[in-house]
Amino acid sequence: MIRIITDSAADMEKEELEKYSITSIPLSVSFGEKNYLDGVDLDKEKFYELLKTEKEFPKTSQPSPEAFLAEFKAALDAGDEVIAILLSGGLSGTMQSALIAKELCGGEGIYIVDSLLATGGEKALVLYAAELAQKGMGAAEIAEMTEKLRDRSRLVAGLDTLEYLCKGGRLSKTAAGIGTLANIKPIIKLTPEGTVALAEKCLGRKSMMGKLVKYLDKTGIDKSLPLYFLYSKDRGNCEEFMERLGEKGYPVENAVVTNIGSTIGAHVGEGAFGVVYFVPEE
Repeated sequence: MIRIITDSAADMEKEELEKYSITSIPLSVSFGEKNYLDGVDLDKEKFYELLKTEKEFPKTSQPSPEAFLAEFKAALDAGDEVIAILLSGGLSGTMQSALIAKELCGGEGIYIVDSLLATGGEKALVLYAAELAQKGMGAAEIAEMTEKLRDRSRLVAGLDTLEYLCKGGRLSKTAAGIGTLANIKPIIKLTPEGTVALAEKCLGRKSMMGKLVKYLDKTGIDKSLPLYFLYSKDRGNCEEFMERLGEKGYPVENAVVTNIGSTIGAHVGEGAFGVVYFVPEE
């Protein structure tokens, strides 16, 4: 059998994990001296409440190699192969922890895929791999196909503020520039290397939403795959964005909608919304 492992940054719902027997290894989130495990003792509702009430800025930490080692060993002892699809190595040391654990296990039968994505984008790859596994495909081929799909992925999102990305060290203050001014709304994207880049700054939310739509217009999308929409706490902006795309003929009916959890929410704050999509094959 094949065991699929991911981390809590994929923001998988309990039902999704259970449906495909996926294991999610939690990252940790801390507010000052208070430490939590994402999705274990810190759910999304509690996280966004703490984001409002706690004075300390939240910090995130990757799982230890030991956390992956325990899961890898359990799978190998049962005669299973492992596919681990994880948070972008450009955003976290989670990949490094998994690679250390793989080496400690000898490396055989363990396939680690750097999603180069986060939240709903990472989830998209996990679900894709899980469906291939259910069809009986081998682990090596699944890993290869997942990486090919990853290379066609795009993630763009509008934020209410760049404050959290700057404080969390994912974007320099120089790159942020005037993005912290009240009505300047930034659009971010993930680069092919899996890092955060400031795509542009917009004057107001409506302008930002229109420019987000243009990203899909410019590249086109693979309509055989669902769109993956994202939002942090407030779903309203996301629904308006989906409606605008639907009016332009984009297939939003079967979209997957994800509320961003604490691992990524700590870096984008409330009010973010965006989409993960896949460009057509060349």
